[in-house]
Amino acid sequence: MKKVLLGAALLAAMGISSNANAQLVDESNVTITMDLQPILQLNMQGPSNIDFVFDQVSEYVGGITQYGATTLQVSSTVAWDLYAVGYSSTSTALLNNWDQQVIYGGGADVNALDLLPITALELRQNKANPFPGVATNFADYSGSFGITPIVTGKNNIYANFAPYVAPASGQKYIAGGAAITLTAYVPGGSYLVAQAGIYGAGSNYEYSIDYRIVPGLPATFPNAATNAGVTNALAAGKYAQPGVYTMNVKYVLAENQ
Repeated sequence: MKKVLLGAALLAAMGISSNANAQLVDESNVTITMDLQPILQLNMQGPSNIDFVFDQVSEYVGGITQYGATTLQVSSTVAWDLYAVGYSSTSTALLNNWDQQVIYGGGADVNALDLLPITALELRQNKANPFPGVATNFADYSGSFGITPIVTGKNNIYANFAPYVAPASGQKYIAGGAAITLTAYVPGGSYLVAQAGIYGAGSNYEYSIDYRIVPGLPATFPNAATNAGVTNALAAGKYAQPGVYTMNVKYVLAENQ
């Protein structure tokens, strides 16, 4: 009987010791959420109003060029396209003309027209489109301003009465292209961050824009062209009515979709 009691006591002692070392566990969880919001940021440096005042014969004939008037700087976390579109408050699906604000003189000359084509404005960007689509005419505005005879459509601004409708395949983009061409886009990045060791003005994320208008004498705007590259100059015997005209250039940075 003593041996049994000792065994029982030993087992009881072992049980007490085991219970004394048992680990108590409780827990709580923290869920970490990361929200990566897409960023499309376009900085424009330069005046918001650019004036062309033609008061010399030489300016009518040779035109006026505003060099480096606009600088465009892009920062984006997504693939993007950048394009320019010219339009006015009176632009329609069929006609894209400047708005006439002031008429000089009586305005009774039947040969003097107030419907001046938006595409009389020419642009030039300082570097080529890095990822162009398949353009039917020109992929961008990087070509030098021509002299007579010009290559019609090379530098004429893309015109559309609906500025937020991206240019179709075959139309000019500053960078990237129509979504139908799968390779026509610029990957995310910034002019502030080095890409392949290059940042700022030398990168694919910063562009300098020149502007030119050549009225001609008389003012028929011989360089004007439609988006298809067909001449849009005023008809022979007609010329621009003297006055003040305005139009708008909208630069659109859009996610490539």
